[in-house]
Amino acid sequence: MSEDMPHQNLAIIGHVDHGKSTLVGRLLFETGSVPEHVIEQHREEAEEKGKGGFEFAYVMDNLAEERERGVTIDIAHQEFDTEKYNFTIVDCPGHRDFVKNMITGASQADNAVLVVAADDGVAPQTREHVFLARTLGINELIIGVNKMDIVDYSEDTYKEVREEVTELLNQVRFNTDDAEFIPISAFEGDNIAEASGNMSWYDGPTLVEALNTLPEPQPPTDAPLRLPIQDVYTISGIGTVPVGRIETGVMNIGDNVSFQPSDVGGEVKTIEMHHEEVPTAEPGDNVGFNVRGIGKDDIRRGDVCGPADDPPTVAETFKAQVVVMQHPSVITAGYTPVFHAHTAQVACTIETIDQKLDPSTGEVAEENPDFIKSGDAAVVTVRPQKPISIEPSGEIPELGSFAIRDMGQTIAAGKVLSVNER
Repeated sequence: MSEDMPHQNLAIIGHVDHGKSTLVGRLLFETGSVPEHVIEQHREEAEEKGKGGFEFAYVMDNLAEERERGVTIDIAHQEFDTEKYNFTIVDCPGHRDFVKNMITGASQADNAVLVVAADDGVAPQTREHVFLARTLGINELIIGVNKMDIVDYSEDTYKEVREEVTELLNQVRFNTDDAEFIPISAFEGDNIAEASGNMSWYDGPTLVEALNTLPEPQPPTDAPLRLPIQDVYTISGIGTVPVGRIETGVMNIGDNVSFQPSDVGGEVKTIEMHHEEVPTAEPGDNVGFNVRGIGKDDIRRGDVCGPADDPPTVAETFKAQVVVMQHPSVITAGYTPVFHAHTAQVACTIETIDQKLDPSTGEVAEENPDFIKSGDAAVVTVRPQKPISIEPSGEIPELGSFAIRDMGQTIAAGKVLSVNER
């Protein structure tokens, strides 16, 4: 990865069987991000098991298995470079819980590729992921109409799927001017890095070309400093060193900072990045830093560091818009699952369900409903069981979204509309 290339976080979204894994495998392969020997080894294994030909999905599954066994492989970092950008794929294929990753991962996605299979069209997860992308503020969408090889590269089928997806985008008020449709076959490699000879009727960009024309994300340097703490270390000779990734703003040596909700503060004495001392750090930088007078027990993971004169907001309660993705029954007032926001995990009670929204338009469908269930969108009032620092997503989006988890899965996702401060 070249350091001077601009970076993009890319979400790969869409229904589980529509070929996301194959597409990621193909992108990594076409951009030279998978070592040749790894490919050879998998090709041989695939043939031995009678898998016939060479299946990228098989490669990806194997890598996922190896990752679970703790074997580290070069490809475990889902990164690839195009001519213009260094991309990190936010969704690790096959990761059951990509929603939580998409929200609380090292960073949220700037843009997304929606994968829709030509032989299947819009499926339930397609709707869910599109609505989620819209709720979480993804701006640009590239739609890969995949598996074109299965429908004999039919232009008519492609057009039907394109219309179906366009209708879905219109329903959730997604600006279709910011959506690029590309007919692809991840399995065969059509229109991924090179124009396909099988679809002469299509004259638009390949997937890689479309990725290269995505607008460059602007780092939020002019917002106030917000640095969620991942860990707190004690390092001999230095003292207490909190570690985290700057989400917004800039940190300089000599700054007076405040940690919330622990409510302690002091002057930044040192900032270290990649084992080197630096005078300043900005969004995207992973830093360790030392603050005068702060001890190991004063702060903890989940705290947010910000300027002393514009400290991170601590919520007594907050209003949020949520999308329920999966829940075995219904959600009623009084429900207390765990909210994951940046590096914090706090049990929060949904005090009231204020409005049920029409998920296709975002307009109010019902005031004060008794319950919400899978597939519903709603505005709720939330009371954290212990202090949490969280920001309105309209002001600091990087600290304004969260995932709601219960029973070992992400059941809902949301964004903060307003905060009633403690």
